[in-house]
Amino acid sequence: MPASRPLMLLPLLAGLAAVASAVAAPDVGRGPAAIKAAQSASPPVSEPARGRGRPLVVIDPGHGGHDPGTLAAGGSVAEKRVVLATALAIRDALVRSGRVRVALTRADDRFLPLTERVAIARRLKADLFLSIHADSAPNRAARGASVYTLSDVASDREAARLASRENSADRFGGLDLRAQAPDVRSILADLAQRETMNESAAFARLLRQQTDPVVRFRTVAHRFANFSVLRSGGIPAVLYETGYLSNAADAAFLQSAAGRRAIAEGARRAVEMQLARIATGPRPAP
Repeated sequence: MPASRPLMLLPLLAGLAAVASAVAAPDVGRGPAAIKAAQSASPPVSEPARGRGRPLVVIDPGHGGHDPGTLAAGGSVAEKRVVLATALAIRDALVRSGRVRVALTRADDRFLPLTERVAIARRLKADLFLSIHADSAPNRAARGASVYTLSDVASDREAARLASRENSADRFGGLDLRAQAPDVRSILADLAQRETMNESAAFARLLRQQTDPVVRFRTVAHRFANFSVLRSGGIPAVLYETGYLSNAADAAFLQSAAGRRAIAEGARRAVEMQLARIATGPRPAP
């Protein structure tokens, strides 16, 4: 090799190193302090041009990183990819409409603990929390969307099974009631949680009403169970199972541009109606 060849290669090698340094490293191999610092940073909020001060919805694409979620039949498609594409479509629909502000708990393929997803919504002082998922079942004929809200007691065995699968050992939090006497803390927490659950149930109904014409729902579409990711500390929250990846028809719909568009438009209408209802009307009595 001529002596000048190594010198000619130096700019190329420097360029490759710069490109490599710009690519985000996965969590695997990073130290606990680096991971904690990355997780504690709040994601950007998408705002319309005149939208500062408007209500904020946090959209949470489930799973991510080393947690693929459920897999489509044959294992070729992971839930984490499908729900991220759906969440991005919902965000884009809301931003185009311009009535609310939007933030995502993740906008790429990264892992977030359930507690951190909820913490993001609380740090941003969100008005609504929407967690996006896709289901699976041993029965390949099972299909249709469902909307879940928080409850100590599951609505049915399947809801309990799903909550058990999704949950970790996260603790419910949000209200700082340490200065109150124990009995008062309990009463205030119960009242606040009941009001939040009422708002969550109202949003679940809107989500089905505004999406049902174009998205197939299960016969019993609103279910409830003790989901860790819905322990949002006073923020109305729902978990939206958009369909079954184990069903060929649902999986094709969820992976199609038309399917994402239908889900996104229905979710946009429901989010805007729920936030307008909370802002302008009296909350229902517990």
